[in-house]
Amino acid sequence: MAGVDVEKAGGVDVDAHERDRIDVGWEVASCPADAHASPRGGELPEREALERLDELEWLPAAVPGTAAAAMRRAGRWREGEPHDFDAEDWWFRTTFDAAKADAGEQVVLAIGGIATRSEVFLNRSKVLKSESMFESHRIDVGHLLRETNELVIRCHALRPLLKQRRKPRARWRTKLVDGGLRFHRTMLLGRAPGFAPGPAAVGPWRPIEVVRKRIVTVESLKLRATVDGADGREEMSDGDGLLCAEVLLQPLDGAPIESVELHLSGPSGAHSASLALSAADASCVRADGALRVPAVALWWPHTHGQPDLHYVRLHIGVGGRTVEADAGRVGFRTLAPGADPDHEVAVDGLQLHVNGVSIFARGAVWVTPDPIGLAPDRESLRAALQRAVDAGMNMLRIPGTAAYESTEFHELCDELGLLLWQDFMFANLDYPIADENFRATVEAEARAQLAELCRHPSLAVLCGNSEIEQQVGMLGLDPALGRGGLFGELLPRLIAQARSNAIYVPSAPCGGALPFRPGEGIANYYGVGGYRRPIEDARRSEVKFAAECLAFSNVPDEAGVRAVLPDDSSAVVIDQPAWKAGVPRDAGADWDFEDVRDHYLKLLFDVDPDELRSVDPERYLELSRAVTGEVMAAVLGEWRRERSPCGGALLLWMSDLAPGAGWGIVDRSGAPKPAYHHVRRALSPVAVWMVDEGLGGIRVHVANDRQTPLTARLRVSLYRNGEQRVGEAIEQVELPSRSAHDWDVESLLGHFVDVGWAYRFGPPGQDVVVASLERDVGLAEGGEAPADARSGAGRIISQAFHFPAGRPLRQESAGDVSLEATVREARDGVSRVAIASRRLAYGVRLHVPGLRAEDDAFSVEPGGERVVTLRPPERMSLLEQAGAAPVGHVSAINLAGRAAIASGRK
Repeated sequence: MAGVDVEKAGGVDVDAHERDRIDVGWEVASCPADAHASPRGGELPEREALERLDELEWLPAAVPGTAAAAMRRAGRWREGEPHDFDAEDWWFRTTFDAAKADAGEQVVLAIGGIATRSEVFLNRSKVLKSESMFESHRIDVGHLLRETNELVIRCHALRPLLKQRRKPRARWRTKLVDGGLRFHRTMLLGRAPGFAPGPAAVGPWRPIEVVRKRIVTVESLKLRATVDGADGREEMSDGDGLLCAEVLLQPLDGAPIESVELHLSGPSGAHSASLALSAADASCVRADGALRVPAVALWWPHTHGQPDLHYVRLHIGVGGRTVEADAGRVGFRTLAPGADPDHEVAVDGLQLHVNGVSIFARGAVWVTPDPIGLAPDRESLRAALQRAVDAGMNMLRIPGTAAYESTEFHELCDELGLLLWQDFMFANLDYPIADENFRATVEAEARAQLAELCRHPSLAVLCGNSEIEQQVGMLGLDPALGRGGLFGELLPRLIAQARSNAIYVPSAPCGGALPFRPGEGIANYYGVGGYRRPIEDARRSEVKFAAECLAFSNVPDEAGVRAVLPDDSSAVVIDQPAWKAGVPRDAGADWDFEDVRDHYLKLLFDVDPDELRSVDPERYLELSRAVTGEVMAAVLGEWRRERSPCGGALLLWMSDLAPGAGWGIVDRSGAPKPAYHHVRRALSPVAVWMVDEGLGGIRVHVANDRQTPLTARLRVSLYRNGEQRVGEAIEQVELPSRSAHDWDVESLLGHFVDVGWAYRFGPPGQDVVVASLERDVGLAEGGEAPADARSGAGRIISQAFHFPAGRPLRQESAGDVSLEATVREARDGVSRVAIASRRLAYGVRLHVPGLRAEDDAFSVEPGGERVVTLRPPERMSLLEQAGAAPVGHVSAINLAGRAAIASGRK
């Protein structure tokens, strides 16, 4: 065990307490579900079952972790192989040293969570029986401890329990998962045929610790940071912060609690206040009060400002001593579902206002970086969340099919400025809330989660469930049947008691006469995507807020393909089982999401996917990598328009659950897919994009979400034959902070040129339209652009391309395109590569082993240049970074072959 000098409990680190994590020496073994059956019926006595454990085959295990992670580490199971981890009993055991509790000391066994139905034995005494994966436990074990202790955990086989008939009967059924799961509080991911078939989560997936408490314990702490006098709808520059605290304390050695002071420090200075004391019960003291912070620094989503946080500490006077407790960090911000006080989420969707500013909420459905072991370290979490920040995302959703996240996750969201949409862990099923035991379990789960969640400024939305109202409505039943006492009464009441100002949504989707109609309330939008609608459907559907959207089988780069098919990447053309295992499908459907991608490949690129896959599989993969990102970027641009009714969109998913072409825009290894870069450019806080309005021409849009005004130059250039410039307009742009504007291209040009080739009076006058948002360095005489206006070197802020006559797919030789790539700088493993092209280079990719490009899958305008930074992976050592050479190639969709990156290393 690794000892530390603080105790983490209820969000509070108490000085003079000690915490020892039990994280070494663990073993795991499995046995048939009926191995403990007694010849006389029922189970063997527990002591007899424990004595027979040495008969099992034990393997090393990591805790926190799962049975699947241990089996993979031991080489007994490979990711993608079928294995029913719910069919067996799983045992975990270890030994640890810990002395009995001293006088005035309390020793607690803190268990973060065990999946799913489990029992815990300490020195052969049963100390816990749990029926929920989502429940944490604190058990007083001071009297049971010895010098050396044995800890054993049994996780019961879930499969036999799912087969048991239980009441009440379900009022509706789903194909998503086994209906018996509605009685068990466990994760559905890993048990959902089609998109998440395995492995099922089994085992102690959260940390286990021995906590030694001395002097005083913080039994509970509620902190509520508000901005005084603000209603969340009017834009704020500053205001007074109000930090309200309610603390429940228990002295351990009989000494009285004499005082409690609340201290805050950070960007708003240092402030303190004394809390009032009162007796809570015979053993506990309550301290409550508030602290005012004049002109408080506000917490913002990172796209719109600084996510300022303040440190909070408690100074507890007890028996003449002062004990300090670290209560973490808080952020001050206001939140409203819309600009109008009468805004109804069920009708108007979400138009989030943070600190009075309208926020286009964009992001993805979260997938943990460790979907097998469910125990990512802080470094992995930070890297995964940073990828979301780098993609211009400002919101993540934890879906009801998954599991609640760790405290570290929420602290990082606070720090990085990411809003959180948090589902409670319910999806699709008819949960037996009328059962008293089930209701008590759910209520305890919700109270515990709210106690953790509500102190984080990142929390924006609390959602009762995923797709239950949709499930009911699509079966022809009244959608209100899916709301009932759990999502219509119990959860809203508990949220109100927790005094959370997060917005409550009973289900996603919800709203309107039918909850799956996208024009009202909250939508799960798959019109573009699963339902293969044209891109225009994104506007026609009038989506108000997409809690899930744009699911595609996104193809990873070459390394991601080799991770699945190391011997022959062309095997994707023959429905190779290992490849298909990573492609999502709806349960019971005779198609999968590769079929969806192929539909748009034909629609946008006018190619026959089946023929291309069979005659040129590498070209098929190249175009497939491009098409999903382009479709997503087009839809996101449509919804991000200033006049769009859409308040936000969350992609399904951020990253893949398994290697291959899953829904994620990040692959299983953590590497961004080409689609990621298309999304990143579409969601950047400062961005330019174009929308083809048909006979209404092409409109160019610019957004400035930053807290500082934007002074830049908007340049729109028209090219014929991919090279000849036939028109250009330049506009000085001055956008206020957190604003957007759009222009008609032909109004900028000053004359009609049928820029979108909508009227088709003849051949297109231009086949490439480029909109560039550039740093303003002044205009040349007569308003002409400087000679290097298209160089792009350190000048381009954002750039967008439109192809009125179709995408340029014809492959030209390197000499014709004149595509060149040169290393400008290489230092400490980081390289800068300049890519220049005489003609249009469409869909440029960088292929540099060992390095990741900060931008990829972009285009270079005729005569232009782009400079891209390449960095080593997050976990590469400094020695490896120093030796990483920027050697590789660049490719383009309209280039035959590849061009080598020329060395210009300095």
